[in-house]
Amino acid sequence: MTSPADTPLTTLERTKKLKERALELGFDAFGVALAQTADPEHRLRAWLDRGYHGNLSWMETTYERRVDITKSLPGARSVVAVSASYYRGEIAPNAKLKIARYAQGKDYHRWFRRKVRKLRKYLIQLAPGCQVYPTVDTSPVLEREWAARAGIAWIGKSTMAIHPQLGTYTYLGTLITDCELEPNDPLPNRCGTCTACLSACPTQAFVEPGVLDARKCIAYWTLEQHGELPDDLPPFHGWTAGCDICQEVCPWNKFAKTSTDPHTDPHPHLLSPDIDTFTLPDANESLCDALRATTLQRTGAETIRRNARRNLHMKKI
Repeated sequence: MTSPADTPLTTLERTKKLKERALELGFDAFGVALAQTADPEHRLRAWLDRGYHGNLSWMETTYERRVDITKSLPGARSVVAVSASYYRGEIAPNAKLKIARYAQGKDYHRWFRRKVRKLRKYLIQLAPGCQVYPTVDTSPVLEREWAARAGIAWIGKSTMAIHPQLGTYTYLGTLITDCELEPNDPLPNRCGTCTACLSACPTQAFVEPGVLDARKCIAYWTLEQHGELPDDLPPFHGWTAGCDICQEVCPWNKFAKTSTDPHTDPHPHLLSPDIDTFTLPDANESLCDALRATTLQRTGAETIRRNARRNLHMKKI
């Protein structure tokens, strides 16, 4: 493990040591951006004004904090962006019920956040007295935007962060700090003329390249909306929690790095869902066991069962 220097470090030295530590902790990419407004062209504001966030009211109520990170950390000067692959190969072939890859392993909000906090601790050792605000995607931070600015991804037409050696299957985190660090240059957008993600979406959720209407997204309905579903919704195409279709067709995912972190090991019931476990009310205990300590525990067994039964065209419970 790298040890902080006993003597004051230059900005470049501090940044280099922090990157070394990030890689030691298991992050696959590391970059730094200057702390500036996160929505200079007001694209997020326009997206919200069009109602594309649906019932995700927290996107509206946290808008100011999302675009102005100094509201989370006054005096912020730098934003560190990190990512780690969660790709573990293809989902079970011919699965009638499918779970998005990001949700098949342990809840990343726990173990991935611990990695981010360890990196925070190391930065404070490198620069005693600095303030550091660590985040994963539960915080009001536009982590994809910061990944792009820090040079560890570009934002594709699917709105996903794309890394040229990792693809899109990555968890993202940030450190917002008042410590000065050496910024990286952004990556060029390499989507080119490809529109595979836009064409593949079965619900036509993309209003235009880079603009997603959440109200048409399978992931939105299967993860964020509880209770009875409207009768006029389009089919979920087997997706019972989340949806990977736009990622599956992305050419950059041929470079997806297979994760070796045991936290990303798929739960057998989530890799290849058992129909009885996912649909029968008297199997609730088994379904709850499958969801325990995963990101889907927050979604809940009742909602997951609802989605599974809808995919299998079963009558409402």
